[in-house]
Amino acid sequence: MTGAPDIVTLDRIAVLETARLVDTATARDWARPTPCAGWDLRRLVAHMTAQHRGFAAAARGTGADPACWREPEDLGEPSRIHREAVTTLLADLASEGVQERQFVLPELGRTVPGSVAIGFHFIDHVVHAWDVAVSLGVGLELPDRVLEAGLVVARRVPTDPAGRGPGRAFAPALDVPDGSGPLVETLRLLGRTPEEWPQAVGTAREV
Repeated sequence: MTGAPDIVTLDRIAVLETARLVDTATARDWARPTPCAGWDLRRLVAHMTAQHRGFAAAARGTGADPACWREPEDLGEPSRIHREAVTTLLADLASEGVQERQFVLPELGRTVPGSVAIGFHFIDHVVHAWDVAVSLGVGLELPDRVLEAGLVVARRVPTDPAGRGPGRAFAPALDVPDGSGPLVETLRLLGRTPEEWPQAVGTAREV
């Protein structure tokens, strides 16, 4: 690719990497712990599935319905159901003019431009791609340009303690050691403790 990728392209890369990782999980992996406190891999995949469905609905103009954002009660085959949600999401986000539409996001109680909403989804799935990778003990394959773009977004996430912690999208921000790379800085800014988990940085792939 040439030039700076737009937020839809960045989000697509993060989502496809997360889906690739989820697709490698086997039946015995779903009970594995994840960096999301209190969530095993099955619950994390249920959350991601619901988010994909919700953002897809928001792109279509039906995101105000809370039912669109509910986690599936029975995942059945988690990888297949997650992949179906990914396919729908990517198709809806690829539609013309999506960044200029207004996305209703009930969980935030806000309506925001598509470009902003997709940025929320993007940074969430950069982090969740890492969550899945370390839960499975495998490498994460995200291009440097995606990690760098993720850090730009992470630095913009408000650090007000009232908006962080249990029940919120991210835990309180942590100090970032000098010399940290973009992924580690992003994770710590969003409350993750990468030093407690195996590193999951692999060779970048073009998508």
